[in-house]
Parts: sequence; C-alpha cells; structure tokens
Amino acid sequence: MFSWRRSVFTAASSLRYSSTMATPSHSFQVFREVPPLRQFRNDLRLSRRTVGFVPTMGALHEGHLSLVRQAAAENTDVVVSIYVNPTQFGVSEDLSSYPRTWDSDVAKLEELNKELTNQDGNAGRVTAILAPTSKVMYPTLPPSSEPDGDGSFVTISPLSQRLEGASRPVFFRGVATVCMKLFNIVMADRAYFGQKDVQQTVVIKRMVKDFHVGTEIRIVNTVREHDGLAMSSRNVYLGSRRRSVGLVLYEALKAAESAYHAGKVTRSDILGAATLVTDRVLSEQKALSPAERALYDVDYISLADPDTLDEVEVIDPAKGAILSGAVKMAPIEESKAGEDTGLGEGKVPVRLIDNLTLQPRA
Repeated sequence: MFSWRRSVFTAASSLRYSSTMATPSHSFQVFREVPPLRQFRNDLRLSRRTVGFVPTMGALHEGHLSLVRQAAAENTDVVVSIYVNPTQFGVSEDLSSYPRTWDSDVAKLEELNKELTNQDGNAGRVTAILAPTSKVMYPTLPPSSEPDGDGSFVTISPLSQRLEGASRPVFFRGVATVCMKLFNIVMADRAYFGQKDVQQTVVIKRMVKDFHVGTEIRIVNTVREHDGLAMSSRNVYLGSRRRSVGLVLYEALKAAESAYHAGKVTRSDILGAATLVTDRVLSEQKALSPAERALYDVDYISLADPDTLDEVEVIDPAKGAILSGAVKMAPIEESKAGEDTGLGEGKVPVRLIDNLTLQPRA
C-alpha cells in the first residue's frame, strides 16, 4: 500500500511540477523557487506523507548520504537542499573556492534512490531537491558577510560566539539565518544534521526551541574515512601530504578521550593529553624540509558542557562533555613532481574540525 500511494502521488504531481525538474529522467524534482516547493509540500501533507529535510551546500560525500539514508528510514519523502550560503563566509574567506559539484551531487542522489528502492519497500526516497539562487534566499537585500552588515539575520548568542564562532564571527549568524529560511520554506517534519559540526547542532537546536519551529532536529553520527578522518567537502583540497598530517586533530581528540576513560576529569589532564599530540606532530613537521612537511595552526581544542558549550574545568560525570577542536592546514610550501596536492594544487588553506562526545559515567 505504501508503494502504491507513492506511485499515485508521483504520477499525479509530475505534471504540476514538471517545470521545476532538471530533466524528465530524474527520480526527484528540482525546485528553484519557493512557491512550487510549498505547493509540493502541501500536497504531501494532504496525502499524509512525512518529510525529512537534509540541508547541504553540495559537494556531497558519504557523510551527507548517511543523513539522507536516516531521513529516508524515518520519512516517506526526503528533501535535500543544495545551496552555498554566502552569509556564513567571512569577508576574508574565499566563497568562490568552495567546491560546486552539481552533476556529481545529482548522480549520487540518483544512485542512493536506486539503493533505497532495492531495500525495504517502506523506505522513503529523495523526492525533491531545493536549489535556490541567492536572490531567492535573500530577496530584499544582497547577502552581507560584514559583521555589522545590513540584512535580516538570526543571531543565537552567546552560543554563536564561542569555538568556531570566535574565529569566524559571522559563521553561525549565517548558518542560523539560512536554516531558519530553509525550515520556513520546506516545513519538514524532521531535519538531519551531522555530529561532526557539533556546535552547529547545538545552535540549531537552540534556535528551533527558542523560535518554536515545528521541525524536529535529528543528529546523525559522524562518518569517517577508514583512518578516522571526519568526512568533509573541504577534504578534496588536502592532497595526500596534508591529509596524512591532518589526522593530528582526530588523534589528539582520541588521546584526550583515552585520558577520560582512564579516570581523568580535569581540564588540564584531558586537554593536556591532546596538546601533547598536536605539539609533537607539529615539531616533527617543522623538522622536515618544505618539500616534505605540512604545517598547521591549532585554532582551539575545547572541553565544553554538552548543552551550553561553556568551557568546563572539571567534567560532571552525570553530564559528560564535548571534546572539539579545529586546526588550519597551511598551504603546501613546496610540492614535488607528481605529488597529489589536492584540488587547488595545495594552495588553499583547509580548516578541519572534529569532535568526540565524552559520555556520562553511570
């Protein structure tokens, strides 16, 4: 019955929304404007279908696809947005360098729909992509990345001013603003975010609670490469040398986690274990020649309350804590012939973030 209702709905709606589709061969519809997507959503509601929403900036990887799979497991329909949001990039950050891979993204979602079709017949599917322009998303004024720029923004403080926000002052203002817009457009039952961007998840959950947004926020575990590197769209810029050294962040967090599991609860003991790793690896890299090394700066390593992101001196065993950090991989100083330097020939600095949750102790 579920499959029958899906086929009937798809057939009945295909003509209504045909102008929004990229090609007739797609298993989903691509929306560029708000009104047709809202009509699509209203029809889903009238058919008693549920919508899971996965907001992305494109350059899809397995981490994004894991969110879509979770959304498909819990909803009849999945909407994926692909929009590189300019307001979360600071004025000194290169918006133009963010990878844009539309054809590849669409192909991955098509393949995922085939995978879902071959699974349980009650699994949901990707039925829509929202791919708006900035004029659609910011209809009144051009989007501003200035800290004091004009515009209609959502600010969640003090959460947005900590950790990533301390280094990137407009980042979470941009994230909260675009998510509020997307939530209002899609009107999803549930929205899915990855644990890798832990501060983002806390900010979005606070925003949804404070503004009474009727969308449930679901958090999905971080997806990692075989060696532990957290998947990120920016990893394509690393190349083999910086990718290998970039594991230092994960290794530092794991060292801190081991200290916690060994019974340590003070900030100095937990973060001290992490700092030993980052200092050792950086020292080793500095001893190498420019053609061999990959240098980095540690932006922060944090031990914070899981609800407020306040830094803690001693972990409350009833609450646990969040370990998080960020390192900025510097551009390659000197490349070797035939070396894999990644997209941008190793000249693009790459900011890596990661986190681990220190679970409460029984």
